[in-house]
Amino acid sequence: MLRFLKSLSRTVHENQEPSNGGDDGSYEAHDGDVSNDGGGEPSSLTVWRKSLFVGCSGFTVINSFGDLVYRVDNYGSRRRQELVLMDASGKPILTVSRSKKLKMVDNWLVFEGELSSKEQKPICRARKNVNIFWPKVKSLARVYKEPYDEKNMYMIEGSYMNRSCKVLDKSRNVVAEIRRKETITKGVSFGLEVFDLIINKGFDSGLAMAIILLLDQMFL
Repeated sequence: MLRFLKSLSRTVHENQEPSNGGDDGSYEAHDGDVSNDGGGEPSSLTVWRKSLFVGCSGFTVINSFGDLVYRVDNYGSRRRQELVLMDASGKPILTVSRSKKLKMVDNWLVFEGELSSKEQKPICRARKNVNIFWPKVKSLARVYKEPYDEKNMYMIEGSYMNRSCKVLDKSRNVVAEIRRKETITKGVSFGLEVFDLIINKGFDSGLAMAIILLLDQMFL
């Protein structure tokens, strides 16, 4: 399956206009600046909701060249208190951890690298949006950068179950998008297990993947 995805990824991107300096999926050291700078072409990652290892749940992520760039390998139950996003070699990039504080709605913390101590400070926190008064509102969750500031946040809107979501910054600029995978190959359907993650220039691809992990835990 991975070989097929790599071949398809190359084919799809060869039929698109070339990107001008877009993110190739490799993760840069987190410098705290993950806002969209509004320039350059967006990049695309193919996300497969499956681990490459037998007996694991997780994610496999390849870039437009068909190279493995991110992976998540979970042994046992799919819903875990901690999820570790790794690069292709298995180096921890970000850890997504469910908050242990008892609250009415799901709260999650995002840490750089592997969570090694209770004193480690998160770089982001996320909160599932629950609106019983306006059930048709498509806001799914909010991600706040640390130090916590209500105005310094990203909003996720759409439907993760349908793989149709947008990540918006405080100015409502789209910085990342989740889309169902389209193919030019007749008779090929990926369903919901394989989808595209579109990342606009200036937004951190690791954080974009962390948002997918958050949504997957919140809504599936």
